[in-house]
Amino acid sequence: MTSPTKAEGSGSAVALDPELVSTVESDKPQELVGRSPGQLMWIRFKRDRAGVLSACIVGFFFLIGLLAPVISKLYGKDPYTVFADERPELFDSAGVPLQPNGGISGEFWFGLEPGNGYDVFTKLIYGIRNSLGISLAVTIATVLTGILLGVAAGYLGGKTDQLVSRTIDFLLAFPSQLFFIASMPVVVSLFVDPRDETPVYVRVVALIAVQWFLGWMSLARILRGSTLSLAGREFIEAARVSGAPPWRIIRKEILPNVVTPILVQSTYMLPAFVTAEAGLSFLGVGIVEPTPDWGQMFSKASTELVMQNDITYMFFPGISMIIFIVAFNLLGDSVRDAFDPKTAR
Repeated sequence: MTSPTKAEGSGSAVALDPELVSTVESDKPQELVGRSPGQLMWIRFKRDRAGVLSACIVGFFFLIGLLAPVISKLYGKDPYTVFADERPELFDSAGVPLQPNGGISGEFWFGLEPGNGYDVFTKLIYGIRNSLGISLAVTIATVLTGILLGVAAGYLGGKTDQLVSRTIDFLLAFPSQLFFIASMPVVVSLFVDPRDETPVYVRVVALIAVQWFLGWMSLARILRGSTLSLAGREFIEAARVSGAPPWRIIRKEILPNVVTPILVQSTYMLPAFVTAEAGLSFLGVGIVEPTPDWGQMFSKASTELVMQNDITYMFFPGISMIIFIVAFNLLGDSVRDAFDPKTAR
């Protein structure tokens, strides 16, 4: 039984029930806090367990690539040491590791590569570093080009739109995979005499340039359509009437409204470039030995020496690439669903 309280400030005593007072106070309207579209997207993304797990896996791969030199130093080995020459007792006469499963042991965590005897673990982490670095550079270059040309074509219209659209149609007619294979030696020969050994940086620049050349059109076409739909909206017309220059309208009004397709397409483009770069290295027109690379490891695993004597060599680069590609594709789906909750997966 609660005792009544008296209201202060008057001579008469008024009985007030504390429970009633607390009920009245709880019924007071609370202040509403608005959320930006970015905050809403982040809340929806955090609810997607598959998306969060995929983001963690993708981040782990990039962290491995970034810290590859540190990991290699702590591990005590590098991907360039030819253990077949330095430790010949570990190999037979054919260059195959004597221990089972490719020589996997406490000293060599993922074993040794048949032939030259490179350490598979350090070769894999440096291969992840090189492949992701090249693919990330290609993705950034293609996204910037797609934004520049796609938004400019959609907003400016007229001859600019005609020129960009016809260029996109022309480049989309190229068979991309065949173009990559055929053009890589041509691009490399522009920098280095065919009789000389090609430096690694030249091959890297050529890989980025060739993939960028035929990689920006899909994003540019999507952004052109999005910009065309935005150009007739009232807030764009109001900005024009107020005297805002085209660059300011594009930067302040259009770009914030096309962030969704940019992010979604970027999450799909990067894994596609990873597989394309690996394919070029596998075919011998990309990164070559002794530089570590995902595709170069696949190429080595397909040789007769490795296939007949150490089938486990294919496991490590293969399973790591599958995990990365699947995780990044799931991340792209989660980002798309977070921006557009009406989309049903």
